[in-house]
Amino acid sequence: MRSKSSQNAVNIINFITFLVIVIGSAALFVVLSAFTGLKTFSLSFTDAFDPDMKALPVSGKFFSISAEQEKQLSEIEGVASYAKEIEEKVLLQHREKSDIAYVKGIDQHYNSVTDLEHLFYGEWNMEEDQAVAGLGLVNSLGISVLQTRNPLKILALKPGKGSLSSQGLASSYNTLPVVLSGVYQIEESLDKKYIFIPLPLAQALLEKKPNQVSGLNFKLNSTVDVTLIKDKIATILDDQVQVKTRQELNSTLYKMLNTENIATYLIFTLVLIIALFNVVGAIIMMILDKQQNSKTLYNLGVTIRELRRIYFVQGVLVTSAGGLIGILIGLLLVGSQLLLGWVKIGSIDYPVEFQFINIIVVLATIVILGIIASKIASSRINKKLIAR
Repeated sequence: MRSKSSQNAVNIINFITFLVIVIGSAALFVVLSAFTGLKTFSLSFTDAFDPDMKALPVSGKFFSISAEQEKQLSEIEGVASYAKEIEEKVLLQHREKSDIAYVKGIDQHYNSVTDLEHLFYGEWNMEEDQAVAGLGLVNSLGISVLQTRNPLKILALKPGKGSLSSQGLASSYNTLPVVLSGVYQIEESLDKKYIFIPLPLAQALLEKKPNQVSGLNFKLNSTVDVTLIKDKIATILDDQVQVKTRQELNSTLYKMLNTENIATYLIFTLVLIIALFNVVGAIIMMILDKQQNSKTLYNLGVTIRELRRIYFVQGVLVTSAGGLIGILIGLLLVGSQLLLGWVKIGSIDYPVEFQFINIIVVLATIVILGIIASKIASSRINKKLIAR
């Protein structure tokens, strides 16, 4: 690995081969770390709204929960807390502006099962006539916090059947004036979607009974049997709900991110496969350069199999050493990004995340490909080549 060949061309080829392995492994590690950070960053938006586990109606939009069922839910071992909610699409109006959004009525335990209490400005003050809306809705409606003279109006269709006529359009809606106490900012699509009000207020607006909800949000302890808790919740609620974990609530997003991660890995692995053709060429050039040495060893009693092993080990050592150095370089790049944030997206640092599994994946990929390349190249040694 360290000695130079008498042929300058062989030295150049060996150096380029080693450099390609180092750059390829460093690039693969950096890309995997960047994608891991981007995945965590993307999922952090859903974590603000989605609890550890959620119960949703099997059919329709709402279901009923009795006081006895609430007591049984609170006694489930492994459930830290739970919160009730009711949700429906509504029309928001403020002066001459209007927008479509979802009103979400929540109880006093909601902030204990989600991370939504971090506001952009204002206070999370859910009094009878107060609400918290997303920054996107606030900007589109041109409303400010604690604007009491011109409150925000929430219009919800009255439940029932039949068509809407132009004459009775106003009477088809329930109207609720609210004052904003705070504004949240999570992500653009979510900031334009929800307005939060107290649960009793939302139930009255939608003409629902006090025991009618559209979902139950659960906060779980760190070490619990998720499947067992799901079965207990479904049994207590008479199987009128479907219980989903956070990952199941965002199954499409998780599948998309995982697919992109695998696709990115396969693309860079293909680049490494192409790059490791240099290893095959370098070992073959070394075999030709050391042909007389190999012939001498063969005449002294070294078998063809043992000669192949020499060049095979040489190739594996070169690729493994190049992979380790590449990973070290990748660690320095990822570490500098975490500490200094020298690559930015707008005003935020590009998200990267160090995971030990990425080191294992890169090193395993390099070693496996190196073994294959070295095996192919070392198999070129045969009696005919030695006899020349």
